[in-house]
Amino acid sequence: MLGLVLGAIRARAGQALTVLVLTALAAAVAVAGPWYAVAAASRAAASDVEHAPAAQRVVSVRQPTTTSGEPQRALDAFATEVRRLLPVPDLSPVLGMSIAENVLTGSRVVPLALGARDGLCDHLALTGQCPARAGEILISQEASQVLGAGLGSTLGLGSHELSDPIPMRIVGLYTFTDPAGAYWSNNLFQAGTGLDPAFTTVATFADPQFIEPTLTYDVEVPEALIRGDGGYDLAGALQSAADVFDDADLRLVDPTGRLLETVAADRALVRDGVLVALGQVLVLSWFAMGLAGRYTGRDRRGDAALMKLRGSTRRRMLALAFGQHLVPVLAGAVAGTPLGMLTGWWLAGPVRSGDDRVLTTVYCAVAVAAVLVVGLLVLVAVEIAVLRLPVAALLRRVSPGRRTWRADLLDLVLLAVAVAAIYQARAGDPGRGLALVAPALVALAVALLLARLLGRVADRAGGAALRTGRLRLGLTATRISRQPGTDRVFALVTVAVAILATAGGTWWAGRTARIERSEVELGADRVLTVEAANRTALMNAVRAADPDGRSAMAVVARLDVVPPLLAVDSARLATVAHWRPEYGDPAPLHDAVSAPLPGPVRVDGDRLALRARNDGPDPVLVTVLLQNEGTGHNTTAVLGPLPRGEHALTAAVTGCSGDTAGCRVVGWDLGAVPTSPRAATAPPLGARVTVRALDQLGPDRPVLDAAALGDVRRWRTDFVGAAVQVQARSGALELRMDRPGAGSSTVGTRVYAVDATLPLPVVLAGEAPTAWQFGDPLLFAAGPSAIPVRAVGMAPVLPVLGRSGLLTDLDTARRMAADSDPGGVLQVWLTKDAPASVVPALEQAGLSVVRDETVAQHADRLGEQGTAQGDAFALLAALVGVLLAAAAVAVATAADRGPHLDQLRALRVQGLSARTARTIGYAAGTALVLTAVLAGLVAAEVADPVAGRVTTAFTDAWADIPPPVPLSPVAAAAAGLVAVLLLTLAARLPLRRLGRELRGDRR
Repeated sequence: MLGLVLGAIRARAGQALTVLVLTALAAAVAVAGPWYAVAAASRAAASDVEHAPAAQRVVSVRQPTTTSGEPQRALDAFATEVRRLLPVPDLSPVLGMSIAENVLTGSRVVPLALGARDGLCDHLALTGQCPARAGEILISQEASQVLGAGLGSTLGLGSHELSDPIPMRIVGLYTFTDPAGAYWSNNLFQAGTGLDPAFTTVATFADPQFIEPTLTYDVEVPEALIRGDGGYDLAGALQSAADVFDDADLRLVDPTGRLLETVAADRALVRDGVLVALGQVLVLSWFAMGLAGRYTGRDRRGDAALMKLRGSTRRRMLALAFGQHLVPVLAGAVAGTPLGMLTGWWLAGPVRSGDDRVLTTVYCAVAVAAVLVVGLLVLVAVEIAVLRLPVAALLRRVSPGRRTWRADLLDLVLLAVAVAAIYQARAGDPGRGLALVAPALVALAVALLLARLLGRVADRAGGAALRTGRLRLGLTATRISRQPGTDRVFALVTVAVAILATAGGTWWAGRTARIERSEVELGADRVLTVEAANRTALMNAVRAADPDGRSAMAVVARLDVVPPLLAVDSARLATVAHWRPEYGDPAPLHDAVSAPLPGPVRVDGDRLALRARNDGPDPVLVTVLLQNEGTGHNTTAVLGPLPRGEHALTAAVTGCSGDTAGCRVVGWDLGAVPTSPRAATAPPLGARVTVRALDQLGPDRPVLDAAALGDVRRWRTDFVGAAVQVQARSGALELRMDRPGAGSSTVGTRVYAVDATLPLPVVLAGEAPTAWQFGDPLLFAAGPSAIPVRAVGMAPVLPVLGRSGLLTDLDTARRMAADSDPGGVLQVWLTKDAPASVVPALEQAGLSVVRDETVAQHADRLGEQGTAQGDAFALLAALVGVLLAAAAVAVATAADRGPHLDQLRALRVQGLSARTARTIGYAAGTALVLTAVLAGLVAAEVADPVAGRVTTAFTDAWADIPPPVPLSPVAAAAAGLVAVLLLTLAARLPLRRLGRELRGDRR
């Protein structure tokens, strides 16, 4: 029997090669699928972890405790207990302690947290030295400005204003080197709404006033555990540990939940995408195998008839048929397996985890076994159908022209399945069951209906053409209508092309969506995240690096407030930003801030002279608030005490002279004269000060004359709460502090200079805050207190902010903020063609680039998500599906080549020209392919809307702007072109011999 099988294979090597190729393609996809699913899911998870906020990767354990004067011992015991209970291996913890304190000065109480941490100074940029002994502290550069304390100064810390202050010597000033990093993710060591914390040594906490800190144990979870390599369940482990920590009087802070959900969603998307694509291509491969077996089985009918005539048993005939298929199928699996592994490696990279490699091997083996078993069953089923025929039917050269009831029943079943899939997709869960393959099933239903229609149309058209003498069209159409199996080939090609068009359209739409999302989330083609001393320094650096305003723009984003706020240099917005139509017109914002206003009041001397009158009951301290326009640093000139009556006072000013920019007058502050060095701040209730003139000395010139002081447009107070009463008239500025009414808990002591548009112009995206519906629109994130705003424009979407937030002018917001710095992420937006010299110029101007990202890089990062990974494999599988269809077309064409040649020769005898015969010989296959490709594109266009498929290009379902059309004309044209080239080639190559023989036939 073995010799007989091998002899049959040698005699029909072409048929065996066809089965081998089909099996190799199916096996390659079957192996590539599991490999790709595991590797791509791991890569998507790694990208999720890498780009997630550091706070989502750090697990923290905290315990308010009493150190009993031995802080290091308490910290060590705490760390030992946490290590015992925390179910996270490979720990590299950061230990620390923190306590809420206040800076007690002669005039005010300022909240300031005090902390100590392992490796503290490795994560700070220091001016000075790291604390080494108890009583030594670090404070931030910003806190130094606010507190007016520098290196060597002493701060008094206490828990409340009546505490005896503990003197702490400042040995260093710091700035954060990586404020968004994992080390600083613990909010106990962040500024929050106040000043940056002060840092000291653990020994400082031995002082009785500091013996009740909160101990902290922060550990960054290893990436492999978050990814879930080897099936590790971090969420389950931490959830189980939460109760244990509660029993031990420890608080477990686990912010990893959102990140773990994203990782799980990406893994599920990759898995589902690969599973659907793999299932579709395997079904196509088995269908193609069945067609190949049916067409190549015509040559084996004579063998089966001869064996029956010689008395062979059905078992021997089945063994011979099975053996003829087993060898090429096994050979195809052997050839396709390494090809699939290489394809999976090339597309998704290696499978790194040992456990994942074992799991991948098992899945690949199961997939290849499915290809082998189902493929052989399909081929054997075709052979059994042939072997059941009587000898007369086996010897018949002409196949029956009518369809069997079994074929009709199968079509009805497939149509019913398609209807069920449509129902589930529209009425149920579109991400489960048949709904996942609803578009493919709809395409199949369309293909079956069009295949039926094709036969009837070709039959009618062929008859009409022959009657009118158009032989080429008539004979070609008749060939298509009467050739057995044409409808199945047509359906296979149609479905394959529809899947390719759908997969290609989805992939292209996803790519376009990622680019568009990147443009929205970044705002410009290139965005630098920078560190700068303040907003003023940022704006000046950008304007110095790009004086023409064509390539760079300063931006400050505050996304941690409600509503989110984006401040931009509006004069450069339209030129530098990647402006989309959804953002509306940028002109109203720029026009609103360009309205003529009194210019800022400048000071460039080293002393100030004040002439004022005090009509209140008590002496008053009058402080002039100043801000350097070059550096943004704040300074003050304290004039007084101002006794009752009219007096002239002078005070020294630092940080304004010798600078071309000078300082601008931010405003005035009234304060009571402290009664003792440790007295707390108290507003001078009842004060009434009339400012007559403000001059500067060295160089001498007026700063505020009678015209400026009496101009009501130049001055404002706080917009909420009990504020200073202001009257600007008769060449003087009167400041009066009346006693607040009942219920007022705070009293403002400041009057601000107005040198920017008021109310603050904004462009609003989304709904206005609810509070605006019941009162004046106020913004609390732009300054030291609430600032009134007015919407000069509305847009459905704004850059960076998306569908909700406010866009305003940076310089206007900076001036409205007075001497405060509301914080935010400092950025520089660059155009795509920005010169290379801009970045060095920014660094030379004092900016430090923390991050540099382009739209292309951002889109590539989004391309690591599970949706994009699944789309990529679906496109590969769809291309393989077209190759399978091409192989089926080639088999069908080759199988019909002999009978077709005989028919054409007979027509040549009857007078048909050689040229017409060759045209007809090629036309049937080509026409069938072109018609099927067109039908596939139509089926793809119909499938999505009929199936109600809802697609998203992103794991988080981001949809701030409308998604691209899933099947664009470009994607459909590309899919059609690829399919036409492959399928036409497959239809014409087997006919080369037919063309040569007809060309050489002289009859």
